[in-house]
Amino acid sequence: MAEGENKLKLYSYWRSSCSFRIRIALNLKGLEYQYIPVNLLKGEQFSPEFQKLNPIGYVPVLVDGDMIISDSFAIFMYLEEKYPQHPLLPSDLAKKALNFQAANIVSSSIQPLQNLAVLKYIEEKVSPDEKIPWTKFHIEKGFEALEKLLKDHAGKYATGDEVSMADLFLAPQILAGIERFNVDMAKFPLLSRLNEAYSELPEFQNAKPENQPDAPSA
Repeated sequence: MAEGENKLKLYSYWRSSCSFRIRIALNLKGLEYQYIPVNLLKGEQFSPEFQKLNPIGYVPVLVDGDMIISDSFAIFMYLEEKYPQHPLLPSDLAKKALNFQAANIVSSSIQPLQNLAVLKYIEEKVSPDEKIPWTKFHIEKGFEALEKLLKDHAGKYATGDEVSMADLFLAPQILAGIERFNVDMAKFPLLSRLNEAYSELPEFQNAKPENQPDAPSA
C-alpha cells in the first residue's frame, strides 16, 4: 500500500501531445508511474477535483508525493532535476539552449494553436471548414523553423547523437502532424528522418497515444 502511495501519478489524456512528452521522459528515466486518465472530450478537466490540481484545466499533471506540477515544460524540468538518471539535457550550454529553443517552438508556437479549446472556438466562431487549414498553417510554419534551426546541429537525433529534450517535444508533434492533420512531411526531410529514428525507440513507442490505457479500442 505504501509503495503504491509513493508512486508517481500522471494525469494524462491518451491523445494529448503534452502528456505524450512526459510519458517519454518517464519511460527513458525508468520511472514507474500510475496513469490516471482525464477525458478531455467529456470535460473531466473542468471537474472541481482536477481544477484543484491545475486551475487552468490542462493535462498533464504530475503528482510526486506532496509535489503537484502542471505544464509539460515544468514537469520535464522537475523530472530532470529530481531524477537525474538518463539526463535529457546536454551539459554543453549552447546545446542546452538549442534544446530549449526547439522545445519552445513546439510548446509555444505550434501546440497551443491546435489544442481542443482553440479548434472548438474556430469551429464555432469561424467555420468548421477552417479548423484543419488553420492547424496545418501553424504546424508547417513551426516545422519550417525547426528544419532551419536544427539543420546544422542534428545527428541521429535532433541536437546530436543522444536523445534529448528537443526530441521529446518533437516526436509527439510530428506524429500529430502526420496522423491527425495530414501534413505533407515530404517538405520536411530532417523531421521525417528524426521521426524514423523515434520509431525505433521502445520508450517512444510505448508512450504513443494508441498504447495508453484510455485509448479507444480498435
